[in-house]
This record gives sequence, structure tokens and C-alpha cells, in this order.
Amino acid sequence: MARRAWGIRRKNSREGRSVLVPDPKVVRTLLTRYASLKIAQAERERAETARELEDVSYTLCVMMGTTSIDDAIARADALLLAAGRAAQAPTDPDGADDLSLAV
Repeated sequence: MARRAWGIRRKNSREGRSVLVPDPKVVRTLLTRYASLKIAQAERERAETARELEDVSYTLCVMMGTTSIDDAIARADALLLAAGRAAQAPTDPDGADDLSLAV
């Protein structure tokens, strides 16, 4: 349950092993914060903003399992894209959920 608070959930891989997967909502929040800090730093360089940007970059790298912020952003984008596709997929393979029961 503690993993939920950190935005991480457990998923089984094809090999049957358990894999930790970041929560897309948390990843989206981190990406938004990263972009905002990059813009703020470009507009006016400040030591406080640079430290916060470094913290967010590090957190993104750890969550996405990378050592490069560019790789972390690419993996985060792929995760969010996959999560968006999964959310749009119909729940019933026969499409019966789309049918109205009204006569």
C-alpha cells in the first residue's frame, strides 16, 4: 500500500516476474513540473529553481529507470501514451457496452 502513495504499482511481466510501474498521474505531474521549471530557468536563472529542476530531473530518472533526463522523458511519454490507449480501449471485446438497453 505504501507504493501507492509514491505513485508506483506492481505489474506482472510476461515472464511472470513482478515489475514496478510508475503511476501515469504522478509521471504527468513530474513532467509538467519539469517543463515549468525549465521555462522559469530559461526566463531567469535562479539557484533555487536550478536545485528544484535537478531534484525533479533526478526523480523522473529514478521513476523511469534511466540515468539521462532525455531518456526519462522519452520513457515517460511512452508510458503516458500507453496509459491513454489503455483508457480508450473498450472494456467489452464484443462492444456490448456501447449498446443501449432502452427499447
